[in-house]
Amino acid sequence: MATFSYIKYLAFLVLSLLACSARGQLTNNFYQKTCPKLETIVRSSMTQAIAKEARMGASILRLFFHDCFVNGCDAGILLDDTPTFTGEKSAGPNANSARGFDVIDAIKTQVEASCNATVSCADILALATRDGVNLLGGPTWNVPLGRRDARTASLSGANSNLPGPGSSLSTLISMFSAQGLTARDMTVLSGAHTIGQAQCQFFRNRIFNEKNVNASFASLRQQTCPQSGSDSTLAPIDVRSPNSFDNAYYVDLVNKQGLFHSDQELFNGGSQDNLVTQYSTNAALFASDFAKAMVKLGNIKPLTGKNGEIRLNCRKIN
Repeated sequence: MATFSYIKYLAFLVLSLLACSARGQLTNNFYQKTCPKLETIVRSSMTQAIAKEARMGASILRLFFHDCFVNGCDAGILLDDTPTFTGEKSAGPNANSARGFDVIDAIKTQVEASCNATVSCADILALATRDGVNLLGGPTWNVPLGRRDARTASLSGANSNLPGPGSSLSTLISMFSAQGLTARDMTVLSGAHTIGQAQCQFFRNRIFNEKNVNASFASLRQQTCPQSGSDSTLAPIDVRSPNSFDNAYYVDLVNKQGLFHSDQELFNGGSQDNLVTQYSTNAALFASDFAKAMVKLGNIKPLTGKNGEIRLNCRKIN
């Protein structure tokens, strides 16, 4: 009887492993044998890119977020338009603002030289994002790997799935929920705005017309973002330490210095006020929660197994 039970247990174990394989679970050591130098290559390339321009860490992080929210983390955002295909680069949230494609291209070239046709562009983007955050002073985390690249992209998805700078708290919560992310995930991932720059056209209304904004902060931003013109003029999203990945973004919010309407929505008498206050005074909690949320973000609907492909050039399908 005991032997029969043991056989049943083994059968269950085998079926469980097969089920995991069928679901295509991502793993931290996916390329350990097939591309052992991968993470070293990505880290070195990101170190060079950020030394050249600190803003690039934020740009790569934004690429990853915009990729994952449209059909999952499948490198769809990296595909160029062709005469017969319109990708995501021309979508409203990406046009004239998504950047860092050349950095991903450069990493891909080096990775291909080390291990040809092995590592997906989706995984390169995930690793580059992690390293960009860490190199600017933020946390690090183990990146589950094994994603494959999409053979298509979705212009309509990019136009509808990504929250904009004028989003309300309820809209932010519902749009993140649609991706399997909680309100807490939303608030901590919004902390990505502790780095990076924003165009005047996306925060003009806030600094001229909204009431819950620090007057001296609004005045400062109005100096380079007038009521008309200068649409593409840049300003740091985090007024305190725009090139350091820290918890200063939440200090901004508590002081009514959120640059976007959507930023200040996180601290405006709503459900996220307490969490914002916690993060503003506890950098370690923010760093820990951010790392966990980034793993969740990176696990959104990856293509695995035989789905998708391993692109040889991140800008076009094979």
